[in-house]
Amino acid sequence: MTQSDITIEQLERIGHENAEYVVSRIRSVPGFPKEGIIFRDFMPVLSDARALRLLLEGMQSALPVPADSFDTIAGLEARGFLFGPALAAHLGKGFLAIRKAGKLPPQTIGESYDLEYGTASVEVETNLVHPGERVLIVDDLIATGGTAKAAADLIVKAGGVVVGFSFVMELIGLDGLSHLGGLPTSSLVSMPA
Repeated sequence: MTQSDITIEQLERIGHENAEYVVSRIRSVPGFPKEGIIFRDFMPVLSDARALRLLLEGMQSALPVPADSFDTIAGLEARGFLFGPALAAHLGKGFLAIRKAGKLPPQTIGESYDLEYGTASVEVETNLVHPGERVLIVDDLIATGGTAKAAADLIVKAGGVVVGFSFVMELIGLDGLSHLGGLPTSSLVSMPA
């Protein structure tokens, strides 16, 4: 697989040349974290001021719901912590960190989910989600949808309302979007799994 395997329809809202520029900054690392996988590294996008600005403009233009229909952006650990706060600042919203279990010192609410081999959990601080708070969940990538669904269940358990999901990239063929309860979603680029 090469960069040409990446489909950029949504990202082209910022113009074809700009979309190509952003995608050219996504580094492909074959064999990481294991043989047969191509890791898509977004760090070069973040380190390039033009690419980051264009990516945020693309995320804003492709929001799955209008910006006035949510109060807060929640980002998933770890790379959702990179795009979520940047998009929140870009839109004038607050940011809520959805952490892996055991990373937060105050009292937390948690939600477990299944992995291919075992389970994992995500947590949020107990008093950070306010009753009825409308939350858009942001992450760099949607694959199987397990982490995103657990984050949504966690927001609901904490008293919030999930209005949708915004991803930078979707892996096609893993059916991740089907696990998100039919909520509005967007992704800027897609590639085969």
